[in-house]
Amino acid sequence: MQVSPIPTLDDETNLIRQQTAEIVANHIIPNENTLRFGSREDKIKTYTDIVRRVKQAGLWAPHLPEEYGGMGIGFLKHAYMNEILAWSPHSSPMFGVVAPNSGNQKILVKYGTPEQKKKWLEPLVRGEIQSCFSMTEPNQPGSNPYAIQTRAVRDGDDWVINGHKWFTSNGQRAHFAIVMCRTEEDDGEGGVRDKMTQIIVPTDTPGFNVVRSVPVWGHEAGDHAEIIYDNVRVPLENQLGRTGTGHQAAQDRLGAGRVFHCMNSIGAMWRAFDMMVRRSMEREVHGGKLETKQFVQGFIADSYMDIQAARLMTIHCAEVMESGGDSRTEISAIKIFVPAAMERVVDRAIQVHGALGVSSDTPLEGMYRGARTLRLADGPDEVHRILIAKNVLKRYRNGESWDFGVC
Repeated sequence: MQVSPIPTLDDETNLIRQQTAEIVANHIIPNENTLRFGSREDKIKTYTDIVRRVKQAGLWAPHLPEEYGGMGIGFLKHAYMNEILAWSPHSSPMFGVVAPNSGNQKILVKYGTPEQKKKWLEPLVRGEIQSCFSMTEPNQPGSNPYAIQTRAVRDGDDWVINGHKWFTSNGQRAHFAIVMCRTEEDDGEGGVRDKMTQIIVPTDTPGFNVVRSVPVWGHEAGDHAEIIYDNVRVPLENQLGRTGTGHQAAQDRLGAGRVFHCMNSIGAMWRAFDMMVRRSMEREVHGGKLETKQFVQGFIADSYMDIQAARLMTIHCAEVMESGGDSRTEISAIKIFVPAAMERVVDRAIQVHGALGVSSDTPLEGMYRGARTLRLADGPDEVHRILIAKNVLKRYRNGESWDFGVC
């Protein structure tokens, strides 16, 4: 891994990238086989040693403010850090960024009451408990968050929740879930209307029933739980934020999350590209090295272009978000383009590696599955294409045009 300072970045961001690269390149990647295939004792020892090194370097929990034990570096620095972390699929947990816990932590920081932070956030940050985010439903389109049917009804001092969720990641290990529900709110005209609200639900609450772990890509041992909420009763004080703020809280989480996903994808592409080029220089076939074959040279050129385009789009989007601009179009654009680019880059790397590429001896097959999954996660590509078109057409209908130098 070669990570040089970027002249346009401040010294702190460059230092974070360099320090992160040192740990990932020298301590995580060389230990990937132990972290995947080693004995339980060896895994724990390796993991613990690397976490200690991360904390000593001051690189723990980049997504959290300093008051909760994090780095407090802000959105853009975290995004730049992510492209280095993603060189290894093992890095993020060892830097304290574990989905869905990290997203839940950010929601609790922004929307939680002091009591909720004391009860749920602080032990979650310390690693004493686990959490999950329960939003997706099997019988409703995930592309339309307003279609959610899980409902919470007030009954005295409690919320009573009924509904059916699935793909609740970490659901079987979690001590509490943040559940997206439909709730009723006074519409100001003597009636009520449905609103989305997020509610904290301890997983040992009666009626919280885990049906199964949904198998994903043939892996039976995952933890994407299917859950039935059957008259689950929790106190009103478990509500996060005001009634009706659930959709905004989800967007707060997903908007930044899409940028982080894309920077992760760029880091994975970077590693796949590096592996592909090195393999092409080492592997001898049909009277010469793979690097001498024009097909492989085309792979290298195309992957270089895919990575550069994806990276520049994502950094631009992150800069718009950091400046407080309207980044909706940019977020949708990277959400579509980057996972598709990653799929292409990793596919070429697999092709150059041959049978080794589809084995679990390299991270390539996991990258490929991850890239394909991201085309559905956080909103399917088709919905984001519609949003881009609507935003562009709106400007033209208002007598404007699209300014690519600004937007």
